[in-house]
Amino acid sequence: MVKWWKQSTFYEIYMPSFKDGNGDGIGDFAGITSKLDYLKELGIDGLWLTPFYPSPKVDNGYDISDYYGIDADYGTMADFETFIHEAHQRGIRVIADLVLNHTSSEHQWFQESKSSKDHPKRDWYIWRDEPNNWESFFGGTAWEYDAETHQYYYHAFAKEQVDLNWANPEVKQAMFDVMKFWLEKGVDGFRLDVINFLKVNDSFQDNPYDLEKKEQIHLYDKDQEGIIAIIEEIAEFVHQYPDKFLVGEVGSEELDILKQYSGLNKLDVVFNFNIGSMGEFDRDRLFQHFVETEKTYDSAQIPTLFFSSHDMSRHISRFGGDEDRAKLVATLMLTAKGVPFIYFGDEIGMRDWITDDLSKMKDVQGIMGYQLALQAGKSPEESLVVANEKSRDKSRTPMQWNAHANVGFSEGKPWITVPENAYKVTVEDQINDPDSMLSFYKKLLKLRKEHSSLQFGNYEFLRNEDGMIYFVRTDSVEKILVVLNFTDQQKTLEVEANMTLLLSTKRTRLDCEVVLTILANEAMILKGEIGNDLVKER
Repeated sequence: MVKWWKQSTFYEIYMPSFKDGNGDGIGDFAGITSKLDYLKELGIDGLWLTPFYPSPKVDNGYDISDYYGIDADYGTMADFETFIHEAHQRGIRVIADLVLNHTSSEHQWFQESKSSKDHPKRDWYIWRDEPNNWESFFGGTAWEYDAETHQYYYHAFAKEQVDLNWANPEVKQAMFDVMKFWLEKGVDGFRLDVINFLKVNDSFQDNPYDLEKKEQIHLYDKDQEGIIAIIEEIAEFVHQYPDKFLVGEVGSEELDILKQYSGLNKLDVVFNFNIGSMGEFDRDRLFQHFVETEKTYDSAQIPTLFFSSHDMSRHISRFGGDEDRAKLVATLMLTAKGVPFIYFGDEIGMRDWITDDLSKMKDVQGIMGYQLALQAGKSPEESLVVANEKSRDKSRTPMQWNAHANVGFSEGKPWITVPENAYKVTVEDQINDPDSMLSFYKKLLKLRKEHSSLQFGNYEFLRNEDGMIYFVRTDSVEKILVVLNFTDQQKTLEVEANMTLLLSTKRTRLDCEVVLTILANEAMILKGEIGNDLVKER
């Protein structure tokens, strides 16, 4: 039996920014529920929700203060249950973002842990008499002094995000209880945040330093011995429940590291940052990542395909702001081998927001970047540039539904700035335009559902030639050729005759041709006969 997630396309919803249902300026479950028909019509199969649990929101919900509740900003447990029911009624699965690595400093567990060195929960977190040189991934030291008990606690991220001690079996049991609660509430799986940080090296050796890059090498504070055994336990536990899905955020672009976390008896997939997090468009480098992934992964491992998320700049902005290129990237994401994840708003071509006012910045990473830049002697203007580079606010602005007040996101003042240019790119403006980005995404998603080779097919070949990436995916039923011309010049490709054009960014029909003409910045998807070689050797 084929696992449902292998033929699914997921859509990430950044909870506070998708749709506000009660007018307080913050997205919520009522708002998402009101847009489920839009999501169904778009053609996605699963939703990934960023954290919705009670939180002080130092890191916008990734600092959880209660694992068993719904944050009041997002509604009530009844709102959540209604949402799950309505999503399932439409055949849409839901995976919940879960942070197993750390809790908020306001969580009751930590409040008890810090109350006394002798408290039974003291060992639920990582305490030391003296700090080592480990740095937070947000910048600065990873240790915070507690004046009451005269020890330091460890935090891999913000000081308000306190790392749990997974060497303590009570911690592990407590987190398994959390997973059980939400699985029984009806979620279809989890996206596990920074899952390769669950253990640190208990020798607490100083991390080495890369003098050339002027940065710390995180040798002893992630990807430590014993973590794979924990992953296997988590996978075994979650997969006791039928049809559940696990995707891990493994903070690495190294395939040899990513490979360790997924496959048989492990996570179903992990995010492939080697492909998804390219800072700027580079066709050759992108192609090489696909080739290396195909070579490195075994038959039980499936890559993920994404180019934007709540933690990075939107790919249309990163890759130059060009809609033609954005459509090519969308075609690659939804036709290549892997499980695709669309970030909300990418289907209409939402752009990044860059602020000219630090007081408007919400992201702790950007704010800390500003403060550290000032401390390093940069001017306020230079520090704001650094803050914008590090800030993740740029991709977290409200979903642009229409050109009315607050882009149709909320009747109240949105929690984060609506960019000035947002009113030019909206769902309402694109929904009936057959040439729009939104219409193209719908066509791509429909095509992916209709063709088994785009869901399960292996590569017959994967090539990067003459400014084009092109490949054939095949299964026992069909062969499909995908051609992506990333240049500003028209290209040609000698192909098998009698191929059928399934979709193109530039045309609606194709005459029978043996020499295929691919227009500048054009994506084409064609179907050929199962027994034929679709592309002639050059």
